[in-house]
Amino acid sequence: QVQLVESGGGLVQPGGSLRLSCAASGSISGINNMGWYRQAPSKQRELVAVVTSGGITNYKDSVKGRFTISRDNAKNTVYLQMNSLKPEDTAVYYCTVLTFSARRYWGQGTQVTVSS
Repeated sequence: QVQLVESGGGLVQPGGSLRLSCAASGSISGINNMGWYRQAPSKQRELVAVVTSGGITNYKDSVKGRFTISRDNAKNTVYLQMNSLKPEDTAVYYCTVLTFSARRYWGQGTQVTVSS
């Protein structure tokens, strides 16, 4: 079992920045990929960014150049630095991990609202 605790969401004006954090605990030695999804009202959950255990990253096209995902394996934490935020980035952001045994775990979600 892996437990995920997210933090860092909130309200920000367009063009602003936020940094999301997600700390993993439990069976953390089995974690492969760490990432972030988001879900806006009336929309499906979508992948925002992912980082593999080897440090390879992948991003949703619309956030490339604005968002940066990183992980600190010593702290078992994944981060999402979000810059130049737009109203369309408003959503609940979920941390997720995928283990080497192909089990996926989710955080509780953190609200990000971009509005003036």
